[in-house]
Amino acid sequence: MSGSTRARAGALSTWTTRRWLRVGAVVSLTALALLGVTGAWMLQRTGSITENLVNVKSPALSTALQLESALLNQETGIRGYGLTGTADFLTPYRQGLADQTTSTERLTQLLHDDAAGLKDLKAVRDAAETWQARVARPISATPAGSPSPLAAVRAAEGKTDFDALRAALAGQQKRLRAERTQAAGDLSSTMRLRNWVFAAIAVVIAVLSVLVFEGLRRGITTPLGQLGADARAIAGGDFGHPIAPTGPADLRRLSGEIDFMRRRLVRELAFTEEARVRLHAQAADLQRSNAELEQFAYVASHDLQEPLRKVSSFTQLLQRRYGGQLDARADQYIDYAVDGANRMQVLISDLLDFSRVGRVHHELQSVDLDAVLRQTLSTLSMSIEESGASITHDPLPSLVADPTQMGMLWQNLIGNAVKFRHPGRPPVIHISAAEDGALWRFTVTDNGIGIGPEYVDKVFVIFQRLHTKDAYDGSGIGLAMCKKIVEFHGGTIAVDPDYQDGARITFTLASEPPRAIEPSAMPEATRADTEPGP
Repeated sequence: MSGSTRARAGALSTWTTRRWLRVGAVVSLTALALLGVTGAWMLQRTGSITENLVNVKSPALSTALQLESALLNQETGIRGYGLTGTADFLTPYRQGLADQTTSTERLTQLLHDDAAGLKDLKAVRDAAETWQARVARPISATPAGSPSPLAAVRAAEGKTDFDALRAALAGQQKRLRAERTQAAGDLSSTMRLRNWVFAAIAVVIAVLSVLVFEGLRRGITTPLGQLGADARAIAGGDFGHPIAPTGPADLRRLSGEIDFMRRRLVRELAFTEEARVRLHAQAADLQRSNAELEQFAYVASHDLQEPLRKVSSFTQLLQRRYGGQLDARADQYIDYAVDGANRMQVLISDLLDFSRVGRVHHELQSVDLDAVLRQTLSTLSMSIEESGASITHDPLPSLVADPTQMGMLWQNLIGNAVKFRHPGRPPVIHISAAEDGALWRFTVTDNGIGIGPEYVDKVFVIFQRLHTKDAYDGSGIGLAMCKKIVEFHGGTIAVDPDYQDGARITFTLASEPPRAIEPSAMPEATRADTEPGP
């Protein structure tokens, strides 16, 4: 390949699809325009020759023959009238004059652009005028009834003049026949040329169609098909499959960009897979660590029960046996020891209950919250009666939940409302429920000491107490456990900071938990009863 050929090939390789289409459209439209102009000219040429043949040449020859017939009628009528003197012979003569006038005017109109034709017509008219002036009019002017003496006198002269007229008519008709024959020949050759031109147009259109189809196939459809096949291979999971750039420059750029995206996705997938492996390993380590911590917590809490029971039992024995026998400071120390052991037992028990939420209690079933609330009120009946609390509630729905956790939820919320009552008035507690889309919204409203706005988030944190243990007993786990239960059942819980006449706890529960509750992978040793003994 020569240097100039390689240069042209290199220049063409930079053409985009739009440029190829634009150049192809311009070339095709130019070729079609040239062919269209040629075809239009051939049609116009054919129409012009046809019109000249049909409307000029053929009518002119026919009119010339009519003019000859009119002059022959005149000669026949004059000869008969001159020999017999019969007036009936003048009828064809007069009719011939009229036809002559008509034919002459018609020929003048048809041959107005034909100088030679008008010259032949003038020669015919001049010869006819000579014959008419020398023979026809003088003989027709003689009286009827007897032969005209001029007919015999001017017979030879009349024959000579009419022969000259015949010669003029023959020359005219010969020219007209020749022109018509030429026009017919021109028409025939023009029609053949027209047919060849239109055949060539059809061939060129077919060739252009094939070239356009082949160009589109090679330049667009085949590269796009190859690109689609490569993309499908990649979409099928063969991310290492390369995308070969083919076609015009823009399609090659598109293929390169897609291949660059493929390579980047391969790198991202490799990084993601590596991160997933690391995350899986970390999750396994975390799960193992959580299981170990869970086992440690259960074992530790279980093992703590026995020493605490011993400490509590022996300090109580000391209190009963030696109470009042020692000095006041000794009695105070014994009271501290008994109180600390009892509070440690309560704290461990509450911690166990808190850790069990979502792990041990996982029996989902349809729960009638009205029935659970009645059972909770029965459990808290002593503290409710002592405080003189008044508890009302709206009709409560039935939900798919864990009945044990629902009981713990009501017990903590109502127990807190009774515990943190206002010292100057009995507790008034109302529980409301309303459907809120796919959730149920519940509120527990009381007239107690309330919760300050600065503590609305702090109260749900485990071991967070707003009051000292001397003012209100408890471990600081109640509302943290409520939050864990509500979130475990697909809801949220919060304190209404705008309510000022006490406290209002608002929480939501789903009709069904959004996920299945899996049993805890607790070790068998920790599934034993961990409650403190008597």
